[in-house]
Amino acid sequence: MNRATPFILAWCLAALPVFAGKAVIRVGHFPNVTHAHGVIAHGLSRDGKGWFEQRLGVDVEVKWIVFNAGPTAMEAILARSVDITYVGPNPAVNAYLRSRGEEIRIVAGACSGGAALVVQPDGRIQKDEDFRGRKIGTPQLGNTQDVATRAWLQSKGLRITLTGGDARVIPIANSDLFALFKQGTFDAVWMVEPWVSRLELEARGKVYFNEASLWAETKGRHVTTHLVSSARFLNERPGLLKKWIAAHVELTQWINSHPDEAKRILNAELKAETTRALPTETLDRAWNRIELTYDPISTSLFKSAEDAHQTGLLRTKPDLSRIYDLSLLNLCLREARLPEVR
Repeated sequence: MNRATPFILAWCLAALPVFAGKAVIRVGHFPNVTHAHGVIAHGLSRDGKGWFEQRLGVDVEVKWIVFNAGPTAMEAILARSVDITYVGPNPAVNAYLRSRGEEIRIVAGACSGGAALVVQPDGRIQKDEDFRGRKIGTPQLGNTQDVATRAWLQSKGLRITLTGGDARVIPIANSDLFALFKQGTFDAVWMVEPWVSRLELEARGKVYFNEASLWAETKGRHVTTHLVSSARFLNERPGLLKKWIAAHVELTQWINSHPDEAKRILNAELKAETTRALPTETLDRAWNRIELTYDPISTSLFKSAEDAHQTGLLRTKPDLSRIYDLSLLNLCLREARLPEVR
Protein backbone atom coordinates (compact mmCIF):
# COMPACT_ATOMS: atom_id res chain seq x y z
CA MET A 1 0.00 0.00 0.00
CA ASN A 2 1.51 3.34 -1.01
CA ARG A 3 1.45 6.36 1.30
CA ALA A 4 -1.47 8.01 -0.52
CA THR A 5 -3.77 4.99 -0.14
CA PRO A 6 -5.06 5.76 3.42
CA PHE A 7 -6.11 9.24 2.31
CA ILE A 8 -7.91 7.89 -0.75
CA LEU A 9 -9.70 5.31 1.39
CA ALA A 10 -10.68 7.95 3.94
CA TRP A 11 -12.16 10.15 1.23
CA CYS A 12 -14.11 7.27 -0.27
CA LEU A 13 -15.50 6.25 3.11
CA ALA A 14 -16.55 9.83 3.79
CA ALA A 15 -18.45 9.87 0.49
CA LEU A 16 -20.44 6.71 1.19
CA PRO A 17 -24.21 7.40 1.61
CA VAL A 18 -24.79 4.30 3.78
CA PHE A 19 -22.87 3.06 6.81
CA ALA A 20 -23.62 -0.02 8.95
CA GLY A 21 -27.03 -0.41 7.33
CA LYS A 22 -28.08 3.19 7.99
CA ALA A 23 -28.45 6.13 5.65
CA VAL A 24 -25.88 8.76 6.61
CA ILE A 25 -26.54 12.49 6.40
CA ARG A 26 -23.31 14.49 6.60
CA VAL A 27 -23.79 17.93 8.13
CA GLY A 28 -21.37 20.82 8.59
CA HIS A 29 -21.27 23.77 10.96
CA PHE A 30 -18.73 26.18 12.51
CA PRO A 31 -17.92 26.47 16.24
CA ASN A 32 -19.60 29.90 16.33
CA VAL A 33 -22.57 31.34 18.19
CA THR A 34 -24.02 32.30 14.80
CA HIS A 35 -24.16 28.56 13.99
CA ALA A 36 -26.13 27.82 17.14
CA HIS A 37 -28.45 25.33 15.43
CA GLY A 38 -25.56 23.14 14.36
CA VAL A 39 -23.53 23.54 17.56
CA ILE A 40 -26.48 22.75 19.84
CA ALA A 41 -27.65 19.81 17.75
CA HIS A 42 -24.09 18.46 17.58
CA GLY A 43 -23.88 18.71 21.37
CA LEU A 44 -27.15 16.84 21.80
CA SER A 45 -25.89 14.14 19.41
CA ARG A 46 -22.68 13.85 21.41
CA ASP A 47 -24.77 13.24 24.56
CA GLY A 48 -26.94 10.60 22.86
CA LYS A 49 -29.96 12.93 22.77
CA GLY A 50 -29.78 13.83 19.10
CA TRP A 51 -32.40 16.41 18.15
CA PHE A 52 -32.34 15.55 14.46
CA GLU A 53 -31.74 11.84 14.99
CA GLN A 54 -34.96 11.55 16.99
CA ARG A 55 -36.89 13.19 14.17
CA LEU A 56 -35.19 11.51 11.20
CA GLY A 57 -35.79 7.94 12.35
CA VAL A 58 -33.68 5.04 13.60
CA ASP A 59 -32.48 4.17 10.10
CA VAL A 60 -30.61 7.48 9.71
CA GLU A 61 -27.24 8.43 11.18
CA VAL A 62 -26.05 12.04 11.42
CA LYS A 63 -22.34 12.62 10.86
CA TRP A 64 -21.29 16.07 12.10
CA ILE A 65 -18.33 17.86 10.48
CA VAL A 66 -16.83 21.03 11.96
CA PHE A 67 -15.43 23.74 9.67
CA ASN A 68 -13.73 27.03 10.50
CA ALA A 69 -14.78 29.12 7.49
CA GLY A 70 -17.43 29.14 4.77
CA PRO A 71 -15.31 28.55 1.66
CA THR A 72 -13.94 25.33 3.19
CA ALA A 73 -17.46 24.09 3.92
CA MET A 74 -18.51 24.85 0.35
CA GLU A 75 -15.54 22.93 -1.02
CA ALA A 76 -16.82 19.93 0.94
CA ILE A 77 -20.29 20.33 -0.60
CA LEU A 78 -18.81 20.52 -4.11
CA ALA A 79 -16.60 17.49 -3.38
CA ARG A 80 -19.75 15.60 -2.29
CA SER A 81 -18.34 14.86 1.14
CA VAL A 82 -21.05 16.94 2.88
CA ASP A 83 -24.79 16.91 2.19
CA ILE A 84 -25.94 20.02 4.04
CA THR A 85 -24.16 22.69 6.04
CA TYR A 86 -24.73 25.86 8.02
CA VAL A 87 -22.80 28.59 6.22
CA GLY A 88 -22.73 32.31 5.47
CA PRO A 89 -24.26 33.84 2.33
CA ASN A 90 -21.16 34.78 0.33
CA PRO A 91 -19.49 31.35 0.38
CA ALA A 92 -22.84 29.90 -0.73
CA VAL A 93 -23.02 32.41 -3.58
CA ASN A 94 -19.42 31.70 -4.65
CA ALA A 95 -20.00 27.93 -4.70
CA TYR A 96 -23.28 28.36 -6.57
CA LEU A 97 -21.55 30.41 -9.26
CA ARG A 98 -18.56 28.06 -9.47
CA SER A 99 -20.94 25.20 -10.20
CA ARG A 100 -22.94 27.35 -12.65
CA GLY A 101 -25.99 27.07 -10.46
CA GLU A 102 -26.01 23.27 -10.49
CA GLU A 103 -24.71 22.20 -7.08
CA ILE A 104 -25.89 24.58 -4.33
CA ARG A 105 -29.34 25.36 -2.93
CA ILE A 106 -30.23 27.49 0.09
CA VAL A 107 -33.10 25.72 1.80
CA ALA A 108 -33.62 27.78 5.00
CA GLY A 109 -32.28 30.62 7.08
CA ALA A 110 -30.50 30.08 10.40
CA CYS A 111 -29.16 33.30 11.93
CA SER A 112 -29.43 37.05 11.54
CA GLY A 113 -26.93 39.47 13.05
CA GLY A 114 -23.87 38.84 15.19
CA ALA A 115 -21.32 40.61 12.96
CA ALA A 116 -19.49 43.84 13.78
CA LEU A 117 -16.49 45.99 12.90
CA VAL A 118 -14.19 46.25 15.92
CA VAL A 119 -11.37 48.79 16.27
CA GLN A 120 -8.44 49.16 18.63
CA PRO A 121 -9.14 50.87 21.97
CA ASP A 122 -6.32 53.42 21.70
CA GLY A 123 -8.27 55.86 19.56
CA ARG A 124 -6.26 55.38 16.37
CA ILE A 125 -9.60 55.02 14.52
CA GLN A 126 -12.36 57.42 15.55
CA LYS A 127 -14.02 58.31 12.25
CA ASP A 128 -14.41 56.81 8.78
CA GLU A 129 -11.48 58.77 7.35
CA ASP A 130 -9.15 57.15 9.88
CA PHE A 131 -9.36 53.80 8.06
CA ARG A 132 -7.09 55.13 5.31
CA GLY A 133 -3.74 53.36 5.50
CA ARG A 134 -4.97 50.88 8.11
CA LYS A 135 -4.91 47.08 8.25
CA ILE A 136 -8.31 45.42 8.66
CA GLY A 137 -8.58 41.70 9.29
CA THR A 138 -11.34 39.38 8.04
CA PRO A 139 -11.84 35.61 8.59
CA GLN A 140 -11.23 34.35 5.03
CA LEU A 141 -11.01 35.74 1.50
CA GLY A 142 -14.48 35.85 -0.03
CA ASN A 143 -16.34 35.02 3.16
CA THR A 144 -19.31 37.14 4.25
CA GLN A 145 -17.37 39.47 6.55
CA ASP A 146 -14.55 39.86 4.00
CA VAL A 147 -17.03 41.03 1.36
CA ALA A 148 -18.79 43.34 3.82
CA THR A 149 -15.46 44.92 4.83
CA ARG A 150 -14.37 45.62 1.27
CA ALA A 151 -17.79 46.97 0.26
CA TRP A 152 -18.04 49.28 3.27
CA LEU A 153 -14.53 50.69 2.80
CA GLN A 154 -15.23 51.33 -0.87
CA SER A 155 -18.49 53.08 0.07
CA LYS A 156 -16.34 55.50 2.08
CA GLY A 157 -14.32 56.43 -0.99
CA LEU A 158 -11.31 54.18 -0.38
CA ARG A 159 -9.71 52.22 -3.20
CA ILE A 160 -9.52 48.58 -2.12
CA THR A 161 -7.77 45.84 -4.10
CA LEU A 162 -7.23 42.18 -3.28
CA THR A 163 -3.77 42.91 -1.90
CA GLY A 164 -3.69 46.60 -1.06
CA GLY A 165 -5.14 49.99 -1.95
CA ASP A 166 -5.92 52.86 0.40
CA ALA A 167 -6.40 50.33 3.21
CA ARG A 168 -5.30 46.71 3.44
CA VAL A 169 -7.93 44.01 3.97
CA ILE A 170 -6.14 40.89 5.20
CA PRO A 171 -8.01 37.58 5.40
CA ILE A 172 -6.78 35.24 8.15
CA ALA A 173 -8.23 32.56 10.44
CA ASN A 174 -10.46 33.71 13.32
CA SER A 175 -8.14 32.58 16.11
CA ASP A 176 -5.16 34.28 14.48
CA LEU A 177 -7.20 37.44 13.92
CA PHE A 178 -8.02 37.58 17.60
CA ALA A 179 -4.39 37.11 18.67
CA LEU A 180 -3.03 39.64 16.19
CA PHE A 181 -5.66 42.22 17.13
CA LYS A 182 -4.79 41.72 20.79
CA GLN A 183 -1.12 42.35 19.91
CA GLY A 184 -2.07 45.55 18.09
CA THR A 185 -1.04 44.26 14.65
CA PHE A 186 -4.47 44.86 13.15
CA ASP A 187 -6.10 48.26 13.42
CA ALA A 188 -9.57 46.77 13.03
CA VAL A 189 -11.29 43.45 12.36
CA TRP A 190 -14.71 42.52 11.00
CA MET A 191 -15.84 39.35 12.76
CA VAL A 192 -18.86 37.42 14.01
CA GLU A 193 -19.85 36.24 17.46
CA PRO A 194 -18.50 35.05 19.78
CA TRP A 195 -15.33 36.72 18.53
CA VAL A 196 -16.85 40.22 18.66
CA SER A 197 -17.67 39.88 22.35
CA ARG A 198 -14.30 38.27 23.07
CA LEU A 199 -12.57 41.20 21.40
CA GLU A 200 -14.51 43.61 23.58
CA LEU A 201 -14.00 41.80 26.86
CA GLU A 202 -10.55 40.26 26.43
CA ALA A 203 -8.79 42.67 24.05
CA ARG A 204 -10.59 45.89 25.03
CA GLY A 205 -11.73 46.33 21.42
CA LYS A 206 -14.40 48.92 20.60
CA VAL A 207 -17.34 48.11 18.33
CA TYR A 208 -17.18 50.77 15.62
CA PHE A 209 -20.59 49.67 14.43
CA ASN A 210 -22.81 46.63 14.47
CA GLU A 211 -23.38 45.35 10.93
CA ALA A 212 -27.15 45.43 11.55
CA SER A 213 -26.96 49.23 11.40
CA LEU A 214 -26.15 48.99 7.68
CA TRP A 215 -29.40 47.16 6.86
CA ALA A 216 -32.07 49.85 7.17
CA GLU A 217 -34.03 48.38 4.25
CA THR A 218 -34.60 45.14 6.20
CA LYS A 219 -35.01 46.84 9.60
CA GLY A 220 -31.61 45.64 10.76
CA ARG A 221 -32.14 42.01 9.78
CA HIS A 222 -29.41 40.51 7.61
CA VAL A 223 -28.56 36.89 7.08
CA THR A 224 -25.39 35.69 8.78
CA THR A 225 -25.97 31.95 8.42
CA HIS A 226 -28.02 29.83 6.02
CA LEU A 227 -28.85 26.16 5.85
CA VAL A 228 -27.45 25.05 2.48
CA SER A 229 -27.99 21.73 0.73
CA SER A 230 -26.24 20.16 -2.20
CA ALA A 231 -28.62 20.05 -5.15
CA ARG A 232 -27.86 16.35 -5.43
CA PHE A 233 -29.06 15.65 -1.88
CA LEU A 234 -32.16 17.79 -2.41
CA ASN A 235 -33.06 15.93 -5.60
CA GLU A 236 -32.22 12.42 -4.44
CA ARG A 237 -33.38 12.54 -0.81
CA PRO A 238 -36.15 15.20 -0.60
CA GLY A 239 -38.04 13.26 2.07
CA LEU A 240 -35.00 13.13 4.33
CA LEU A 241 -34.19 16.78 3.72
CA LYS A 242 -37.80 17.76 4.48
CA LYS A 243 -37.55 15.99 7.85
CA TRP A 244 -34.32 17.86 8.58
CA ILE A 245 -35.87 21.23 7.70
CA ALA A 246 -38.95 20.53 9.82
CA ALA A 247 -36.67 19.66 12.73
CA HIS A 248 -34.62 22.80 12.03
CA VAL A 249 -37.77 24.95 12.30
CA GLU A 250 -38.75 23.19 15.52
CA LEU A 251 -35.22 23.61 16.91
CA THR A 252 -35.35 27.34 16.13
CA GLN A 253 -38.52 27.66 18.16
CA TRP A 254 -37.12 25.57 21.02
CA ILE A 255 -33.89 27.59 21.24
CA ASN A 256 -35.77 30.89 21.25
CA SER A 257 -38.10 29.59 23.98
CA HIS A 258 -35.35 28.05 26.14
CA PRO A 259 -32.35 30.43 25.83
CA ASP A 260 -30.66 29.47 29.10
CA GLU A 261 -30.70 25.74 28.38
CA ALA A 262 -29.74 26.35 24.76
CA LYS A 263 -26.74 28.44 25.82
CA ARG A 264 -25.64 25.77 28.27
CA ILE A 265 -25.67 23.08 25.58
CA LEU A 266 -23.98 25.37 23.07
CA ASN A 267 -21.19 26.29 25.46
CA ALA A 268 -20.51 22.68 26.38
CA GLU A 269 -20.24 21.79 22.70
CA LEU A 270 -18.00 24.76 21.95
CA LYS A 271 -15.66 23.47 24.65
CA ALA A 272 -15.72 19.99 23.10
CA GLU A 273 -14.89 21.39 19.66
CA THR A 274 -12.39 24.10 20.59
CA THR A 275 -11.21 22.98 24.09
CA ARG A 276 -12.54 26.23 25.56
CA ALA A 277 -15.97 27.25 26.82
CA LEU A 278 -17.01 30.89 26.69
CA PRO A 279 -17.22 32.94 29.89
CA THR A 280 -20.83 33.63 30.84
CA GLU A 281 -20.52 37.37 30.16
CA THR A 282 -19.09 36.74 26.70
CA LEU A 283 -21.80 34.25 25.75
CA ASP A 284 -24.62 36.44 27.07
CA ARG A 285 -23.32 39.47 25.17
CA ALA A 286 -22.92 37.47 21.96
CA TRP A 287 -26.36 35.89 22.33
CA ASN A 288 -28.03 39.30 22.59
CA ARG A 289 -26.59 40.31 19.20
CA ILE A 290 -28.09 37.46 17.19
CA GLU A 291 -31.53 36.36 16.06
CA LEU A 292 -32.02 32.67 15.35
CA THR A 293 -34.49 32.25 12.52
CA TYR A 294 -35.48 29.92 9.71
CA ASP A 295 -36.28 32.94 7.50
CA PRO A 296 -33.55 33.19 4.81
CA ILE A 297 -33.92 37.01 4.57
CA SER A 298 -33.15 36.75 0.86
CA THR A 299 -32.90 40.52 0.30
CA SER A 300 -29.67 40.68 2.27
CA LEU A 301 -28.09 37.82 0.32
CA PHE A 302 -28.75 39.54 -3.00
CA LYS A 303 -27.22 42.73 -1.60
CA SER A 304 -24.13 40.82 -0.38
CA ALA A 305 -23.72 39.24 -3.82
CA GLU A 306 -23.93 42.65 -5.47
CA ASP A 307 -21.28 43.91 -3.02
CA ALA A 308 -19.00 41.00 -3.97
CA HIS A 309 -19.38 42.01 -7.62
CA GLN A 310 -18.71 45.68 -6.91
CA THR A 311 -15.57 44.87 -4.90
CA GLY A 312 -14.15 42.68 -7.67
CA LEU A 313 -14.48 39.37 -5.84
CA LEU A 314 -17.06 38.32 -8.43
CA ARG A 315 -16.04 39.17 -11.99
CA THR A 316 -19.55 39.31 -13.41
CA LYS A 317 -22.90 40.32 -11.98
CA PRO A 318 -24.31 37.08 -10.59
CA ASP A 319 -27.52 35.41 -11.73
CA LEU A 320 -28.88 33.91 -8.50
CA SER A 321 -32.32 32.99 -9.81
CA ARG A 322 -31.98 29.35 -8.69
CA ILE A 323 -29.94 29.68 -5.51
CA TYR A 324 -32.99 29.40 -3.25
CA ASP A 325 -35.24 26.40 -3.06
CA LEU A 326 -37.66 27.11 -0.24
CA SER A 327 -40.34 24.67 -1.34
CA LEU A 328 -39.63 22.15 1.42
CA LEU A 329 -39.30 24.87 4.05
CA ASN A 330 -42.65 26.40 3.11
CA LEU A 331 -44.26 22.96 3.04
CA CYS A 332 -43.02 22.41 6.59
CA LEU A 333 -44.27 25.84 7.63
CA ARG A 334 -47.72 25.18 6.17
CA GLU A 335 -47.92 21.87 7.99
CA ALA A 336 -46.91 23.64 11.24
CA ARG A 337 -49.42 26.45 10.51
CA LEU A 338 -46.68 29.05 10.43
CA PRO A 339 -46.34 31.95 7.94
CA GLU A 340 -44.42 31.08 4.80
CA VAL A 341 -41.22 32.88 3.79
CA ARG A 342 -39.70 33.91 0.51
